[in-house]
Amino acid sequence: MRFNNVFGLTFTPKNLNTIPSYIINMVTTIQISDDLLGKLKTMKIHEKESYESVLWDLIEDSMELSEETKRNIAISEKQIKEGKFRKWEDIKRDLKINVRNNSF
Repeated sequence: MRFNNVFGLTFTPKNLNTIPSYIINMVTTIQISDDLLGKLKTMKIHEKESYESVLWDLIEDSMELSEETKRNIAISEKQIKEGKFRKWEDIKRDLKINVRNNSF
C-alpha cells in the first residue's frame, strides 16, 4: 500500500517512522497590511486560489526569461518581420468559426 503526504512525497507503511526526515518545507505566517491583503484578494483568479499561488505568480512575472524562451521570441520576431504569420481574421474565416470576442 502507498500513501501520499501533503508534500507530495510517496511512502509505504514500512518507512512511516522516517516521515519526519522528509518534512523539509515548513509552513509559516507572514504579517501584511490590510491594504496589501485587499490587493492580493483582487489578484486571485478564483475565490479558492491560495495566496501562495498569487505570490508565486508575482515572483514568476519578475523572473528573467529562460534562454529557450528568449530564442523562441527571437524566432517569432524574425518570422513576423518576414511576414510568416496569419491574421486572426483569416484563421477565423478559413476555419469557419464565429468568435464575437477576440480576446483570450
